[in-house]
Amino acid sequence: MRLFTRIVELGSFTKAADDLQLPRATVTHAIQQMEKRLGTRLLHRTTRHVSPTQDGEAYYERCVRLLADLEETETAFAASARPKGKLRADLQGTLAKHFILPVVHEFFERYPDIELEIGMGDRLVDLVREGVDCVLRAGELGDSAMVARRVASLQQVTCASREYLKRHGVPKSVDELRGHRAVNFLSARTGKPLPFDFVVDGAPRSVRLPGSVTVNDADAYAACCAAHLGFIQLPRYHVAAQLEDGSLREVLAKWRPAPMPVSVMYPHHRQLSPRVRVFVDWLAEVMGRAG
Repeated sequence: MRLFTRIVELGSFTKAADDLQLPRATVTHAIQQMEKRLGTRLLHRTTRHVSPTQDGEAYYERCVRLLADLEETETAFAASARPKGKLRADLQGTLAKHFILPVVHEFFERYPDIELEIGMGDRLVDLVREGVDCVLRAGELGDSAMVARRVASLQQVTCASREYLKRHGVPKSVDELRGHRAVNFLSARTGKPLPFDFVVDGAPRSVRLPGSVTVNDADAYAACCAAHLGFIQLPRYHVAAQLEDGSLREVLAKWRPAPMPVSVMYPHHRQLSPRVRVFVDWLAEVMGRAG
């Protein structure tokens, strides 16, 4: 069952064999024997991709639930009762660098038998097909069949470099922001520049500003602001040092946008996995300190 679920998730016999450290021939033979025993074809095979049949989809859904139940049961009755095995997590890059990776040793001190495989980015991830157990993301979540747990809310600021404000003036209201320039940030979800958001008289207001540069990376975003190219809006932690030394200055603090939510998401069928549960709980603890 573990072999079959990995083939479905990775879409490849070869990738599943590599992942489970099994010979390719063993994998092929095992699936042939499984299909023979069940009396049905579970997988469509082409030269480039493997996908489940209708029966294969139904069998896959049952397999992941049974495997999760089995892992839960064995952990509960094991003498050590400690979760173990490989866990795949995809973490938003700046959150990982600022909050997670500096203290990840704490996780291994508690759970030395878990092996983490960490990817970093901000792209949309197909958790099931890519075999990812959970993701950590910042921002409002779109519609998803995943379980989502909010673990932090991060204060956001609007800021510009001291030199930019000296040259172009400091806006005293949201309306005065018009006519200024910005470093724009591309949304990973829409591929379009994000507007600047504010809360004015209790109501949200969005403002779009022209700019000479648009980026899709948080470090580049802050660097372009430090190079006097215009305003940016982002979680405060990312520019806390620059705000402290005065090279960047916050503006329009009275109308700050709502705090940015940070959430952990994972598939429904993973929610019984002890590995995922303890890792999600630890992420919530770490991000709770940040929020």
